[in-house]
Amino acid sequence: MNRYPLWKYIVILVALLLGAVYTLPNFFGESPAVQVSSAKSTVKVDPALMARVEGVLKDAKIAHEGTYFDTIGLNSTIRVRFRDADTQLAAKDLIQKALDPSQDDPAYVVALNLVSNTPRWLTSLRALPMYLGLDLRGGVHFLMQVDMRAAVDKRLDTLASDIRTLLREKNIRHAGINKTPSSIEIKFRDVETRTRAEDEIRGRVRELTLREEGSGDNLAIVATLAPAAQKEIQDNALRQNITTLHNRVNELGVAEPVIQQQGAERIVVQLPGVQDVARAKQILGRTATLEIRMVDQEAMAAGTPGALTVPERKGGVVTQTPLKREVVVTGDQLNGASATLDQNQRPAVSVQLDEAGGRAMRAITRDNIGKLMAIVLYEKGKGEAISVARIQGEFGNQFQITGNFTVQETSDLALLIRSGSLAAPMEIIEERTIGPSLGKENIERGFRSTLYGFTAIALFMIFYYRVFGLISVAALSVNMMLLTALLSLLQATMTLPGIAAIALALGMAIDANVLINERVREELRNGRTPQQAIAEGYEKAFATILDSNVTTLIAGIALLTFGSGPVRGFAIVHSLGIVTSIFSAVFVSRAMVNLVYGSRRKLAALSVGQVWKPGA
Repeated sequence: MNRYPLWKYIVILVALLLGAVYTLPNFFGESPAVQVSSAKSTVKVDPALMARVEGVLKDAKIAHEGTYFDTIGLNSTIRVRFRDADTQLAAKDLIQKALDPSQDDPAYVVALNLVSNTPRWLTSLRALPMYLGLDLRGGVHFLMQVDMRAAVDKRLDTLASDIRTLLREKNIRHAGINKTPSSIEIKFRDVETRTRAEDEIRGRVRELTLREEGSGDNLAIVATLAPAAQKEIQDNALRQNITTLHNRVNELGVAEPVIQQQGAERIVVQLPGVQDVARAKQILGRTATLEIRMVDQEAMAAGTPGALTVPERKGGVVTQTPLKREVVVTGDQLNGASATLDQNQRPAVSVQLDEAGGRAMRAITRDNIGKLMAIVLYEKGKGEAISVARIQGEFGNQFQITGNFTVQETSDLALLIRSGSLAAPMEIIEERTIGPSLGKENIERGFRSTLYGFTAIALFMIFYYRVFGLISVAALSVNMMLLTALLSLLQATMTLPGIAAIALALGMAIDANVLINERVREELRNGRTPQQAIAEGYEKAFATILDSNVTTLIAGIALLTFGSGPVRGFAIVHSLGIVTSIFSAVFVSRAMVNLVYGSRRKLAALSVGQVWKPGA
């Protein structure tokens, strides 16, 4: 008798139920929506703003199908879903005018987007549709060029300032420090002073290569970046820019953005589902730069603007804060920031600086105890003070910002400081837009090709293997369902190469059933009873199926490890398809065969197609 124990049937049934639940969200599609996010890091999107947006739409009598408030870290967004694209466009213009009457300095980003129609009971189970790539969903593709010369030049500026501070601390007199496009020149009047300076610089600033120049009283040290240091600066610039772009792209609500390095100086940004290209470009260009400056208290007391004036927001009230021109610390000298508690157990922000930033901070705080210092965030060339605090004592690499903060405010401020800045400027050198209609066409073609392949396989299997062929087709359907469920559960991104991998997975899965069916027929030819043929056919075919699938899985893992972009997408679907095909072809089909034939004690024949016996 061919029967599974009860627990095996229960496991298979649970797998099928879970597969059905996590496959369902992919059938509901998406609706047009308007998304509202912050255009400034200091402007918050909160539930009160959502109520305001709903009120604007209600006054204009524009119907919507729901509003959603999402928060990920410091990035909060409001999404309003609509029935059609025409209503979406009208609502977008209305919301934008209501929230940003002046477009010169907008406080919010109002963008077009798409949201899933998945019912709430499914989303509560974390059952979400799989992500669609740029080629299937439409969207925008940017290729950005990073100005590596500017990154190196910025680092040389910092090193020149560090050398100036170092020589002052060591009381070494020099005749001037000049920075050229590729080096730093430090002038001296005598050999002894130059030698002392060279020893100090060589011991403290290890990324520079030094050489002596000049004669008489016109002596100099020319410092250039070592090749290894220059490469590290460029690599760090790329990594920091990619991280910053990730932070900004989050505001667009893109489900699965692709932001990755291409070559030595370029970054690829792909934003699937983004309809508003202008807003996407605005967000990508709005990367923040952080600076720490001293407050000009004399100008503040006199009510004059001073050398530089920036706004500061306190409880919704904007005041103007005059600053001194000298920059104490820049954003690239910050190593981190975290929310903490001060010695009185009050919320505070702990800031960590690198060695150069710590030296500069120690020098400025030593001479300015009791005075005000500001942390200024620059976005699109406009600065805003995110914190103005009084210096309580001398500090260096690590210090705390205290004030009348709540725990949430310290977390927000730490995130703002950590968000960093662009290590080097970038420009968009290539832009491609894939419309939703083209993406829809790609989906339809991929779906039709998979459906036609499935239909052809099903007709052949049923015609050739009869009942066993029908069971194989049912197992193949289960394989497709489980693969879709896994991709949705893992929130993998489906692309055109992924659809090709699904077609390949169909072939791999049906190949396993062909092996099983032929093995059963062979056992019948050898004189086994039908029940014995079923048992031995599955057992003997399993080793062959496992070997072939494991070797193919190794190739898939290699593609996943060493590939990138579309190759990785193909490898993910391919590898998951192998796992689901083994489960469906071996265990699910065996369970079906057991249910059909396993309970029959006197089984005369099997409907497995024509069995040709020797001598027949």
